[in-house]
Amino acid sequence: MSNERIQKNLTKESIFIIGYISSVEGRKVKIKVNKNKNSSHLLYEGKILKNVSVGGFVKIMKGFVEIIGKVEGEFTTIEKVFNREYNKEEQKIIRYLDVTLFGHFDGEKFEQGIKEMPLIDNKCYLLDKEEFNTLHQFYKTGEQKILLGQLTEEPSQDIEVSVNNLFASHIGIFGNTGSGKSNTLARMYHELFKLYRDNLQFKENSKFVIFDFNGEYSKETKGKDKDEILTENKHVYFLDTKKELNNIETNKKIPLKEEDLMNVELISILSNATDKTQRPFISRTIDFYRKVHKQKDEYGNVNDPLIFFKNILKKRLIDILLMVDQEKSHILIDYFKIIINVSDIDFVSVPKWQNTLHYFISPTTTTSPTKQISDKEIKNLELYKRIAKYSFPKNAISKLIHFLYLQIIFDIYNDKAQNEHIAPAINKLKSKQKDIEKIIDTESNNSFFSTNNNLVILNLKKTNIEIKKTLPLIIAKKLYEEHKNDYEGKSLHMIVDEAHNILSSTSERESETWKDYRLETFEEIIKEGRKFNVFLTIASQRPYDISSTIISQIHNFFIHKLMNNFDIDAINKTVSYLDKLSFDSLSMLSTGSCFFAGVAVKIPVKISINLLDKRYRPNSGTINLEEIWDDTQHLI
Repeated sequence: MSNERIQKNLTKESIFIIGYISSVEGRKVKIKVNKNKNSSHLLYEGKILKNVSVGGFVKIMKGFVEIIGKVEGEFTTIEKVFNREYNKEEQKIIRYLDVTLFGHFDGEKFEQGIKEMPLIDNKCYLLDKEEFNTLHQFYKTGEQKILLGQLTEEPSQDIEVSVNNLFASHIGIFGNTGSGKSNTLARMYHELFKLYRDNLQFKENSKFVIFDFNGEYSKETKGKDKDEILTENKHVYFLDTKKELNNIETNKKIPLKEEDLMNVELISILSNATDKTQRPFISRTIDFYRKVHKQKDEYGNVNDPLIFFKNILKKRLIDILLMVDQEKSHILIDYFKIIINVSDIDFVSVPKWQNTLHYFISPTTTTSPTKQISDKEIKNLELYKRIAKYSFPKNAISKLIHFLYLQIIFDIYNDKAQNEHIAPAINKLKSKQKDIEKIIDTESNNSFFSTNNNLVILNLKKTNIEIKKTLPLIIAKKLYEEHKNDYEGKSLHMIVDEAHNILSSTSERESETWKDYRLETFEEIIKEGRKFNVFLTIASQRPYDISSTIISQIHNFFIHKLMNNFDIDAINKTVSYLDKLSFDSLSMLSTGSCFFAGVAVKIPVKISINLLDKRYRPNSGTINLEEIWDDTQHLI
């Protein structure tokens, strides 16, 4: 080695050495700082270097082993033996650093975990630029990567992360309103879709769906305007429960199959069904529905469900009109009229009740006004003939309601149920019928994902609270179950913005049954989904409200400013990646800055997420009151 090279290395060591290990207590060590290293900056090769400080990193040399630690605190003491004649007064102060060990350099790579513990008097150094870059390189050579932003306290250091390590994981983005979490979510997915926009395999093998409660990731456009928020390569369902049903365009409804809605738990929730009486009734109805649609003839061919249903209607009408219980019979006739829509039939054509003999008589009989109506007379009634004109409603919920009415007719007739116990559940479902019809199309043959785009956004901004809570559950369960049946070489990514709307474990505005079913569905997805290549991204301003089971399963966290102590505690209890120093500064983060920690990064980092161009930016910015209040704007 040349004298010049040796001199350069000696100079570098004299500049970068900061002190020596003075004590070791597990992963916690104390470093006694050299007295000539107490300044805030150092000069090396004409460049100003930032000296070691709280939040910075140090390298500890134990022989040839390079151990890396993070400075979490510092303190000073006064030297007991001090020569005032030959030393300056300030030199009697001794500075110590509290350091937590978390990794080591293995050749040119940084690895988490402690290979060896340091010893007293081991030398401690600042990291040089190359070592600092290695520490913050979160991808391997040859891996696809995306740029998220820069280190907040070192803006020259870009933070790029491996696509696979980030997106093949569950992601949590948390922060108060205005902290920048929407931009973080949009930035990472914008970079992903920009990177793979021309990749056919990406479009065919990975599906993305965003549950957008506030309409932040899409906008309705007119003329030449483009919706480029996040990416222009997307399909958006602009759902609306505020419009009249006949004004809702078909392409603004979600195409679903009838069978997707025929779920006992889901219908029980929609109808606020009680566990002991109404839920078993709904279960019997759905079994009845499936039986009708799978009934086979003697040759093994599936019968026409409509014909089979109409035949049952005919039998039930005969049973009703031959009853000897006036109260029950009139209730059941009313239900029957609802099914076949016979409100326009003249009252005269409906059989009359004989009060003394307690049975129906024919409305047209002239021979014996007291004779009980016969099967033949029933079949000649307009009420019976109208059954031939019956057809199933086009919407699945309306169709299910007809099955519910037919089931309650059967149950009341056979004394298996009482009207006052069951009817409220049907009425509750009917009250939501129109809203469901406004957003779901069970007639369409279209796929949920279009052929051209693998990103679907459900814009729920104009839907009511019931739909906001229910629809994401329906879609998430449907997509998850379908994907499990065919997941080899494919992935499904669900993104839930404002996740506290549907993942809250503290909501008191809903029944325990509904809350349990909702949480169990998403908890299963986040606990078991990774086995089937299903990944969940959630963003929320209230991590405290979200199920701790869900938060504990997240692999990568972006934590923006949090002010509420309950929210900070919720993160503290479930996130093992962050150190105490980072937790203590959560309430002081600036807008756009966040802590990024998890399996995608080897060390927690505080980064400033790059702000997206305005055309890609979500509609989540804080309003400028001065602009809307400024009178001078109207004078220009």
